[in-house]
Amino acid sequence: MNLHRMLLERDRAGKPLRIALIGAGKFGAMYLAQAKHTPGIHIVAVADLAPDRAKASLARTGWPVERYAARTIAEAGRSGATCVTDDALAAIAAPETEIVIDATGNPAAGIRHALACCAHGRHVVMVNVEADALAGPLLAQRARAAGIVYSLAYGDQPALICEMVDWARAAGFAVAAAGKGTKYLPAYHESTPATVWPHYGFTPEMVAAGDFNAQMFNSFLDGTKSAIEMAAVANATGLAPAPGGLAFPPCGVDDLPRVLRPRDEGGQLDHLGQVEVISSLERDGRPVFRDLRWGVYVTFRAGDAIGEDYVRRCFKEYGFSTDPSGRYGAMYKPYHAIGLELGISVASAGLRREPTGQAVAWHGDVVATAKRDLAAGETLDGEGGYTVYGKLLPARDSLRLGGLPLGLAHGVVLRRAVAAHAPVRWDDVAYDSDAEAVKFRREMERKLAA
Repeated sequence: MNLHRMLLERDRAGKPLRIALIGAGKFGAMYLAQAKHTPGIHIVAVADLAPDRAKASLARTGWPVERYAARTIAEAGRSGATCVTDDALAAIAAPETEIVIDATGNPAAGIRHALACCAHGRHVVMVNVEADALAGPLLAQRARAAGIVYSLAYGDQPALICEMVDWARAAGFAVAAAGKGTKYLPAYHESTPATVWPHYGFTPEMVAAGDFNAQMFNSFLDGTKSAIEMAAVANATGLAPAPGGLAFPPCGVDDLPRVLRPRDEGGQLDHLGQVEVISSLERDGRPVFRDLRWGVYVTFRAGDAIGEDYVRRCFKEYGFSTDPSGRYGAMYKPYHAIGLELGISVASAGLRREPTGQAVAWHGDVVATAKRDLAAGETLDGEGGYTVYGKLLPARDSLRLGGLPLGLAHGVVLRRAVAAHAPVRWDDVAYDSDAEAVKFRREMERKLAA
């Protein structure tokens, strides 16, 4: 509420929020499409390892060439134009920058950029949920100590879920579960970039004609992205993963209160207060009726034993879908607009100094899990690849088994064989203990283990 009014005030005062966008891929491009229409902001820099790609994204989203013709960030600050650069750290350090958006998708880069923001006093909007799942609790802690905002990205599902959880709790409801929808079958855990397209209904001709990243698309299909996003939600809300990870129960919007309630009350939750992803497919492959494939949800319980009957009557009077007892209700949002909504996080961080979701503790972790029998000497290829998928576990269980975080399971060589669907452990791989991301993650494990 009132963010647009506050942006207009900054615009009229000639003091726009000054933003550096790092990463001009799909998410970044979607934000750029809206940023040029938003008052009270100035994109001072777009940083990408391939500057020509950044310029192509700006052109594709309707930016006139003269608007991104600044040769330096200092010139951009004076002229109101945008500088395209390949130096992300320089963009963060530039005095013209106030807010940094990391849309790289690279967890090691996300950690590096967030720490630079702490050093230079820049708010950071972490589109890079891979970095947040790997080390978000410690990054958020560092940001708070530095006096900056560290925020999940509105438009991406984790921040939207956090908003719904906050709504339910602020309205006095006990949250039963929260999460999102996706297309899931158990066999998808073994999907690879070579097998992914038929699952999406894409023909070879469609793939050849488009700009599709097979590994990225596969990370959505094989369960990895769901695990990453639900780790972020668990850490930001305190909702806990089930001990066995995500179950992906088939469920449509009308059945949310019935399915997403505790097992001892007839539902499919391990416990009250859980993160869970629901499938848009029945286990036999049939589509779920009124599925929530693109959306997010929260289920919640009517009040205490004394007031519960009254709230249940209210649910009925106002047309809520409920479980058979009338005790559990649900709210959902059928779509998420991804980068098109990112401006909410930018405005919230810059104007209110508030995150749209932020890790407050370490509850969930994503462990690299073998897609097939893996042999000693094989090199892991990370998110969406041929070797591993990400499985969500309670953080304490991940620590107990010494699980290798999915975000660090790229380019490391196995020291011993790992059976299909077994977790990969730190001890199973040869890793660089001096790498910044490894050292930061290890520090988080030591500091936040309790």
